[in-house]
Amino acid sequence: MNQFDCLKEPNLEVYHGANAVQTDLLRKIVIFKDLSSKSLSIIEKRIQTLDLKKGERIINEAEAAKGVYFIYSGAVKLTKQDENGNEIIVCVKQKGDVFAEACLFTKRTEYYPATATMLQDGRVLFLDKLELERDLFNYPELSMQMISYMSDTLREMTSQLRDVALLDVYAKTVKTLERLGNKFNTGLNRWDIEIPLTIQEFATVVGTTRESVSRVFSKLKKDGIIDMKSRKIIIRDWCTLCTLLHKEY
Repeated sequence: MNQFDCLKEPNLEVYHGANAVQTDLLRKIVIFKDLSSKSLSIIEKRIQTLDLKKGERIINEAEAAKGVYFIYSGAVKLTKQDENGNEIIVCVKQKGDVFAEACLFTKRTEYYPATATMLQDGRVLFLDKLELERDLFNYPELSMQMISYMSDTLREMTSQLRDVALLDVYAKTVKTLERLGNKFNTGLNRWDIEIPLTIQEFATVVGTTRESVSRVFSKLKKDGIIDMKSRKIIIRDWCTLCTLLHKEY
C-alpha cells in the first residue's frame, strides 16, 4: 500500500494542515525538535498525518518516491527482497525517526530504497518530496538538522555492517540486542525492554539463520537475560546483557 492508497483507506484517520498537527507533535520528531517557531510553522502547513495499524504497508521499494516519512509513535521495519522473495530487515525505525530520506535531491527518477511496514500501531507523518526539498533549500537550520540525522544514521549503519561481517553469531546477536534495546528503551529502564520482532525477523537483522539465533536466545533465556512472548523479544536484565561481550572478549 503506498502513501496515496493510504489516504483512501476508510480505517485510517488522515489530517492535513496546521489545524490538526500541533507544534508539540512535531517536536517529537528528531529533526524538528530544535527548530525555531517560524521554521516549524512552515512544516505544519505541509504535513500530512497517517494513523496506521500493525502490519500496514506504508511504501514499497518498487514504487516511485513521493516523499519522506517521520514516525510520531509506533515502530516501522524497512525491508528488502531478493529475486526469490526472501526478505531481510535492513533496519528498524522507532518514534522520532525518519525514513525514505534517501529519495531527496536526486537527479533521476528515484524509487523508495526499501519497503516500510508498521511493527506496531502508530502515527506517521508525511512530507511531499518536492516541498521538503524546497524547505531544506530555504531554511538552513532545517537542512542542518537533516544532515545531522543522516550522518548519525550512516554511522549506525556502518557499525551494523561491521558487526555482521566480522563478529561470530553469539557476539553479533548480543550486539544487535544491545542496539535495538537502546532504540526501544525510551524510558531508560533496566528490565522488561520490549523489541517488537519475532525470532525470524531478528535473525534477518543479524544476518544469520533462525536456528543460529535460537541457540543463542536459549542460552540467554536460561540465564534470565531475555524472554520471548507474544511475537516480541523481551530483555529481562539490561545491565547483564550489556556486560556479556566484555566477559567473552
